[in-house]
Amino acid sequence: MIGKPAEVIKWLLDQDQEKTYEAKEHHEKRSLNANAYAWAIITKLADAMRISKEEAYLFCLKRYGQSQIVSVLEEVDIRGFFKYYEKAGTGTVNGKKFIHWKIYKGSSEYDSREMAVLIDGIISEAKELGIETLPPDEIERMKARWNP
Repeated sequence: MIGKPAEVIKWLLDQDQEKTYEAKEHHEKRSLNANAYAWAIITKLADAMRISKEEAYLFCLKRYGQSQIVSVLEEVDIRGFFKYYEKAGTGTVNGKKFIHWKIYKGSSEYDSREMAVLIDGIISEAKELGIETLPPDEIERMKARWNP
């Protein structure tokens, strides 16, 4: 159920009171065109930089993507927990050693605003390398569809 608070409350009152429900703010999903366009340009970046598409994608995530720092006990292997990360430092708290990791959120988790920022960064990188991109007015039209 997606709706204004009063609509959601009315709907919830009509549901099975023995069940548990989750309420969260609704965000418009980004257009699949955004993801396809991002990967098309990332592929061109990878070719120009002579690296893999995955390396080009990570390069763009690091420069323009969403991230956060997490601190994990030194002996914990984080490979099973995060896909995109890099070491950001170390520290000690109460005699225990921690590694600080910068964790990058994958673009499949992005909302429309976050994806627009990433696309702008990817386009900027492409232009610096002389890679042709869509005209600015067409990009703006695409962004308008990402944020209805």
